[in-house]
Amino acid sequence: MNSPALTQFFDGHNDALLRLFKRTGDNATRAFIDGEAKGQLDLPKAVEGGFAGGLFAIFVPSPKRESAPPIAPAPDAAPVPDTAPGSPMPPPPDLATAQAATWAMASILIRIEREAGGRVRICRSVDDIRRSMEAKAVAAVLHIEGAEAIDSEFETLDVLHQAGLRSLGPVWSRPNVFGHGVPFRCPSSPDTGPGLTDLGKELVRVCNRLKILIDLSHLNEKGFWDVAELSDAPLVATHSNSHALSPHSRNLTDRQLAAIRESSGMVGVNFAVSFLRPDGRQDRDTPIELILDHVEHLVGQLGEDGVGFGSDFDGAMIPKGLGNAAGLPALVNAMQARNYGSPLIEKLCHRNWLGVLERTWG
Repeated sequence: MNSPALTQFFDGHNDALLRLFKRTGDNATRAFIDGEAKGQLDLPKAVEGGFAGGLFAIFVPSPKRESAPPIAPAPDAAPVPDTAPGSPMPPPPDLATAQAATWAMASILIRIEREAGGRVRICRSVDDIRRSMEAKAVAAVLHIEGAEAIDSEFETLDVLHQAGLRSLGPVWSRPNVFGHGVPFRCPSSPDTGPGLTDLGKELVRVCNRLKILIDLSHLNEKGFWDVAELSDAPLVATHSNSHALSPHSRNLTDRQLAAIRESSGMVGVNFAVSFLRPDGRQDRDTPIELILDHVEHLVGQLGEDGVGFGSDFDGAMIPKGLGNAAGLPALVNAMQARNYGSPLIEKLCHRNWLGVLERTWG
């Protein structure tokens, strides 16, 4: 008897390139293609779970500093800084360091495509994504999380766009020359400081001209409203949740969600347990049903066409019942248990992402 076809997932955010970049003395390309026990996303796990593609983030780690705050443990994931109220965010890397790391991570993805025998494809358009999904290849879109590698003349952005960059978050949760990220605090409002700088506002205009998606996920509230005022593209938060359900500074208020809906934008629900839970705790025993609580609140605010998933694989602690990309069918089972119909499940899992990318990229 044939097993039922897996639901295809297109995902708004993963940090697999960072995990591979941080390996020492190993072949990062083969580690992704052949798979390994550690990590939440690689090619075998993607095939097993129906992970059909997504935005592959380039994130440049912060430089080490003295008296750094402790690191919250996140098994099989990149650590997240513990930034309780009053603890400063790490400084951004300098331009040369950020550019070197960005080229290295972009190269990892390019080499994966070259060596994967057609099973991974870098996609620059929605047609590319659709063709890749039809061929059962992982559709990888190059994304930057924190624009520290972008120079003030935007020359690097031109080169990265030509290489396949189609999505960019101006900031991670640390400040940089473009704006101020929102720190990791719960409970906290996302209104935590200044918004975009003048250079950050120009970055928004340049991204609009190049049809690069602007990711709102790590911007604080003032930065969010700066983008909303300036951008002519749909407003998109690739991996954020509902502040009404989890009062974490990284999550979005209903007022922000109303602006996203008005722009025909979208939110990818983040699997990070600290952004799902009302108490913001790091706890792997968090039930995956909380993911669907956020889905349902966001659908109520944004409509069925405005919600998808932004897993944060390899960048966060996620519920034990999901585990990694191979566990995505458990999320489908949970949706079916709540009587989500097949059309809604397909929208949430990939169709809505393709729709908002088409509206953004043209």
